[in-house]
Amino acid sequence: MPATPDSLSRTILPIPDKPFSGLICYDGKDPASHFDPISQLRPPKGAPNVLVILIDDAGFGSSSTFGGPCQTPNAERLAAGGLKYRRFHTTALCSPTRQALLTGRNHHSVGMGCITETATGAPGYSSILRNTAAPLAKTLKLNGYNTAQFGKCHEVPVWETSPIGPFNQWPTGSGFEYFYGFIGGEANQWYPTLYEGTTPVEADKTPEEGYHLVDDMTDKAIGWIGQQKMLAPDKPFFVYFAPGATHAPHHVPKEWADKYKGKFDDGWDKLRERTFARQKELGVIPADSELTKRHKEIPAWDEMPEEMKPVLSRQAEVYAGYMEYTDHHVGRLLDSIEKLGILDDTLVYYIIGDNGASAEGTLNGTFNEMLNFNGMSAFETPQYLMGKLDELGGPNSYNHYAVGWAHAMNTPYQWTKQVASHWGGTRNGTIVHWPSGIKGKGEQRDQFHHVIDVAPTILEAAGLPEPTIVEGVQQTPIEGVSMLYSFNNADAPEQRETQYFEMFGNRGIYHQGWTAVTRHKTPWLLIGEKTPQFDDDVWELYDTNTDWNQARDLSKENPDKLHELQRLWLIEAVKYNVLPLDDDIAKKMDPDRAGRPILIKGNTQILFGSMGRLSENCVLNIKNKSHSVSAEIVVPDHGAQGVIIAQGANIGGWSLYVHANKLKYCYNLGGLKFFYVEAENELPAGEHQVRMEFAYDGGGLGKGGNVTLYVDGSKAGEGRVDATLAMIFSADDGCDVGRDTGAAVSQDYGPIGNAFNGTIKGVQLAIADAAEEADHKVDPEQALALAMARQ
Repeated sequence: MPATPDSLSRTILPIPDKPFSGLICYDGKDPASHFDPISQLRPPKGAPNVLVILIDDAGFGSSSTFGGPCQTPNAERLAAGGLKYRRFHTTALCSPTRQALLTGRNHHSVGMGCITETATGAPGYSSILRNTAAPLAKTLKLNGYNTAQFGKCHEVPVWETSPIGPFNQWPTGSGFEYFYGFIGGEANQWYPTLYEGTTPVEADKTPEEGYHLVDDMTDKAIGWIGQQKMLAPDKPFFVYFAPGATHAPHHVPKEWADKYKGKFDDGWDKLRERTFARQKELGVIPADSELTKRHKEIPAWDEMPEEMKPVLSRQAEVYAGYMEYTDHHVGRLLDSIEKLGILDDTLVYYIIGDNGASAEGTLNGTFNEMLNFNGMSAFETPQYLMGKLDELGGPNSYNHYAVGWAHAMNTPYQWTKQVASHWGGTRNGTIVHWPSGIKGKGEQRDQFHHVIDVAPTILEAAGLPEPTIVEGVQQTPIEGVSMLYSFNNADAPEQRETQYFEMFGNRGIYHQGWTAVTRHKTPWLLIGEKTPQFDDDVWELYDTNTDWNQARDLSKENPDKLHELQRLWLIEAVKYNVLPLDDDIAKKMDPDRAGRPILIKGNTQILFGSMGRLSENCVLNIKNKSHSVSAEIVVPDHGAQGVIIAQGANIGGWSLYVHANKLKYCYNLGGLKFFYVEAENELPAGEHQVRMEFAYDGGGLGKGGNVTLYVDGSKAGEGRVDATLAMIFSADDGCDVGRDTGAAVSQDYGPIGNAFNGTIKGVQLAIADAAEEADHKVDPEQALALAMARQ
């Protein structure tokens, strides 16, 4: 049962310390001298442990728990001992859902109208969490909980992701006492960019030795919970377990993907039909439900080229194995809690998806999703993809499945991730398990709920009030409603009657069973889509009291109801900072036009030998322009080897390094082609300045250029790069000085043991006029002075 609130005043956090007001004697042995024992802060008696599991990019129809093809026995196990919520909703995108989950407020209310990489100056889209909306973890910590987060954190403003912070929106600044995971929107599961707290750390094994991030973070979570219970058994924990799975890249050990061989050979249309039938059998949708139609923008399976079908089938096999593998490790975590004897006293949320399944993998799917982000998906021909068939899901891939699979994984609903208008983008199967607080087992709940309802539910279960003041700042009210009323009453009237939705201009409103929706943008057309004016968008109307799946559009039959809901959407939009609507993603990707801060200003940047893990938002942008890279190095007597500076990964980037004691440059064009330029002569021992000049061809984005290498101002080698990546190298791998962490940019070295064996005194990146040096040599003292003068 929920904890009973105690007599301690908890609306002001931290709870103010009470001064001692008794008698202070001169001699501590005086009988009148009395002091109460030192008390330790704890939540109210009976407050449960809390485990929130949030799977990434998983549609309602993906897991077997809700009728899908991906086996999730541990989700089924929790559901058998708890409750399935079949009308639970998210925001249609990752950062917004996570910010909403962790604050109990609508995503625009807390500045996360979109992902952090597209933040603007508009209040609803800034990615800045105001101090008037304290996160749940901070509230729980200040009430006596131990708190920890594992896995994905995609809520840090991009200009604050560098080693100098600030760190107030990193997990350990947001109320989590421990964090182990990654900061970006996705991670290479074989070679992740990891942090422990705010400190970069390296994986202790390679993929060949059995490393995978989901396995690793599960080990860390099991260890942390075990330690917490051994040291403070009377203190409850709050653990947020958020694997990057099943977001692309779909990385999984081959044997897990092979479990599904042949199971998707008849395509996504047949998969939708099978899933729909299973969902009816399980009762996760009503028996009289109607399967929504596939939209004309999504090709039928029979329309796909025959030579593509083996690749397409393998994409689905890999994804299904990925989800089952993730659920397996969730099971390990649950087993560890059960062995500690505390599973019954742990409130578990298992939310299968922070949005619908992702359609960002293009109509054909991709071996390297970064190619799509760079406008290069046409290079992945059927012949190319067939040649990569056996590598899908492995360490050399950065793969994503085709749009048709995403649509099928959202069965029975329309559309996908990003499309906040329709349930395919926002409805995610959710399980709640808490034997000490929930009487029913294996039951379903139909009350309409949203991710903002999780935080107030946890607070009520713990017997904690919503704080009014946190760290001296007046708080805005939590906008979610507790779900606790429904835990032991399947027929309880739903307490969330209205909820708006918006993402990229895709809009929707739910009110008392009715929904009015409009799709404005196509999710797999990331840049360049010709969208209509917002007032020209076509709205649809559904009565989900009788039409569970949004299958029958009633807009023409009931225009008055549609107009009523359109007005209600606008009212909610004004209330929660949704306006102004902005669908110009290209503009929002440009920080100057978007209005978000830029960490690096000017035309040069100085980096030193110990710097690394610098995201692309923290490094001078050298794309689509002439640039230079100059480094002061010391070559040891026995010769040099290793990376001087690298940016990106095996999926795209560049590296300046020494190979067999010769200066060398590699440009990795999205893993499609590697361009190498090598010096003719070996480097002598001693101190030298090495330099790479890239003369960009111009004439548009992603063009090629001529590369020239210099040693101490003298030409050492030259070559050609035919094309470049226009927009992004990697979502996760950053820039490193003195080594190349993660997956290696160049084929000349591996992911480990590539550190430079000499000394790197400093590296200068320069663009535009600053990249031009008449003698092809930079004065180190002058470069440093100029860098300091800019501060």
